[in-house]
Amino acid sequence: MRCGWVRAGFAAATIAASLTLAACGRNDSASPEDLDKASAEAAAFLENNAKQEGVQTLASGLQYKVVQSGPSGAAGPDRNDLVRVDYEGALIDGKVFDSSFAKGQPFVTTPEQVVPGWTEALQRMKVGDEWMLYVPPELGYGAQSSGEIPPNSVLVFRIKLLDVAPVPGGAVKGTGLATG
Repeated sequence: MRCGWVRAGFAAATIAASLTLAACGRNDSASPEDLDKASAEAAAFLENNAKQEGVQTLASGLQYKVVQSGPSGAAGPDRNDLVRVDYEGALIDGKVFDSSFAKGQPFVTTPEQVVPGWTEALQRMKVGDEWMLYVPPELGYGAQSSGEIPPNSVLVFRIKLLDVAPVPGGAVKGTGLATG
């Protein structure tokens, strides 16, 4: 595996984690009525989306659809492994709020440094997988806003897992054994 991206990615992941954590603490003080309306819209979208062909719903409420599967036996990340992904994030109205595809630069992070919906999905993916994620508000930013993302929004992501760099001392996926 080529891991030249790991060193630069680690610095980028540290910065991304700082930005993500800072965004989570923001609250634009939406009215209770607006929060209730957004929650109802999110619930209605997810209920309808769950009926769409190929959409799987996990116990947490996270929904996903496999667009492309990577090769069998491909590596998958643990919570603390570095991952390199291409992604596009949008709201349910189709408004794109971020895209590494558009930037022409993959995103490097760890599954534990992103919203809980990504954390759960990334640990189920293998290198080469491309999924559509439908992240309920409670697995995204919840009642908080973040940049262009209003409170209680369903987040729709297209994620392609490009590479994984296992972190020494982490668990070997599926075995519970430590690496080192």
